[in-house]
Amino acid sequence: MTTATDSPQDQGFRLSQLIYDTRYRAITIQVIAMIAFMLIAAFLIRNTIINLSALGKDIDFGFLFNRAAYDINQKIIPYSSDDPHWRATLVGLLNTLLIALLGCILATIIGVIAGVLRLSKNWLTAKIMTFYVESFRNIPVLLWILAFMAVLSEALPTPRAFRGETPSASMWLWDSVAVTNRGTYVPSPIWGEGSVFVVITFLLSLLGIWAFGKYAKRRFEATGDILPSFWIKLAIFFVPTVLVYFLLGRPVTLSYPELKGFNFSGGLHMRNSMLALWLALSFYTGSFIAEIVRSGILAISKGQTEAAFALGLRPSRTMNLVILPQALRVIIPPLISQYLNLTKNSSLALAVGYMDLRSTLGGTTLNTTGRELECMLLMMLIYLIVSLFISSGMNVYNKSVKLKER
Repeated sequence: MTTATDSPQDQGFRLSQLIYDTRYRAITIQVIAMIAFMLIAAFLIRNTIINLSALGKDIDFGFLFNRAAYDINQKIIPYSSDDPHWRATLVGLLNTLLIALLGCILATIIGVIAGVLRLSKNWLTAKIMTFYVESFRNIPVLLWILAFMAVLSEALPTPRAFRGETPSASMWLWDSVAVTNRGTYVPSPIWGEGSVFVVITFLLSLLGIWAFGKYAKRRFEATGDILPSFWIKLAIFFVPTVLVYFLLGRPVTLSYPELKGFNFSGGLHMRNSMLALWLALSFYTGSFIAEIVRSGILAISKGQTEAAFALGLRPSRTMNLVILPQALRVIIPPLISQYLNLTKNSSLALAVGYMDLRSTLGGTTLNTTGRELECMLLMMLIYLIVSLFISSGMNVYNKSVKLKER
């Protein structure tokens, strides 16, 4: 007796094989599922269009070119209320990307440090890190954002405290940074003639650091020689840029914050809403990254550490050259999810008044134009593109650290 999969080829194709033949059954199920999905999607889209038409609305994105007529308190590029909605959306997107970039960097630093210290043999250090991890990751991130905002607004001194002959507060870093309950004021660059060459030199220095790192790694793998990478990379980072800066006659200067009247003026103003969101998201995500780092290190056999110690490697070099390179293969995949979560959690910025993509396109623009569907679709599309970009970049890095078999 023969089964459907054992039928001779000379019998030809029969429709029953789409169901009973294992060679075609999977394709049949996928085609049916795709057709069902497309029918449901078409039904929902058709009903949406009909309902909007009944309300006198149609799907139109022309509102993006109308005057926005609202201000944005924190912006990276120039913007005024006379600009169109698409520029307000761009400003909000840049604010979101700024928080995402700064948050991922700080969260990674905090998470790596906390994850390594949780494995410390010092009882007090390990318990402090455990308390940090358990307290931050078990309390909703929105509460941490509000808590950081409350601390920055209530605990820091007012600008008035910096006035008088005996002020109760003072500026930091040689009177260049002012930390107040209205925000933090830091020096801002003033770009003069020739400053573009300083920037290009700085970018080339970063490229040089990357190239030297690749060279040092190849040399280490080939000969076993360990170059003083840290000091060489530090020199590449500073020396070329500083030389070009002075040779061109200092084209980049700084504008320092000064107390004038009841507030500071000049310099770069980082509002407490931005700082609270950045710090809260960083410490919250850092607690999850700490557990990822800890689990990645514990996934490496203790024999690796013992073998490194037997060869005379110091604990720091053992961690950098033996443990972490292997642990990265375990750490990177879940780390991608944490970066994506941090980026999406930045949409909670509305709680503290930080004007990100959710607050501009999904908030003020949506309310003033009445284009709910269009704003939601655009916002979902933008978040999807940003998330796919982050995921793709991290996946490329993940492939570079994967174990390559011979």
